[in-house]
Amino acid sequence: MVRGMSEHSGDETTGSRRVVLRPIAAGDQDAFLALARASVGLHHPWYSMPMTPEEFRAYLARYDRPGTEGFLVCLRDGDGIAGVVTIDSIVRGRFQSATLSYAAFAPAAGRGYMSEGLALVLEYAFTELRLHRLEANIQPANQASLRLIRRLGFRQEGYSPDMLFIDGAWRDHERWAITRDMTDFPPVTPHPTQPPR
Repeated sequence: MVRGMSEHSGDETTGSRRVVLRPIAAGDQDAFLALARASVGLHHPWYSMPMTPEEFRAYLARYDRPGTEGFLVCLRDGDGIAGVVTIDSIVRGRFQSATLSYAAFAPAAGRGYMSEGLALVLEYAFTELRLHRLEANIQPANQASLRLIRRLGFRQEGYSPDMLFIDGAWRDHERWAITRDMTDFPPVTPHPTQPPR
């Protein structure tokens, strides 16, 4: 289990065969920053990560706000961190939707760890958070990320020019989304903020 999955301790984890999810914490700063620096070539120009202790503290503070949750994808057999996943902009009521962002760290990239980690995040989003929809916005040239999101069952919904400011420029993005009814997760009671009709 991860933070937000229950009313219990935030240090619990949930996992698959090879990876576990856990919340990002202040104690991750040194390892996270080292991995972020080692992964600049992998992330550029798709994703910007904190590179200094000050940036990491600001990044971590995001997850104290309502509507945002951040997870590390960690290797089950060891303490290595494979990547990071964020569920952001959680909107309730008639929308019951959020955005998803993710990035692998270079030492673990290309081994399927992020596929497993994102599958766990989808299960959490649709069963524990009881969301209806998750959206991922991906730059068109980021073929690795597009392959990953397709494998997870997302469908392409559109194209947004100049959508996000990343690496010093406004970048075009493809919009991909998945709804709960596109998955085979077991039924859950709707979130209490969802209107009855």
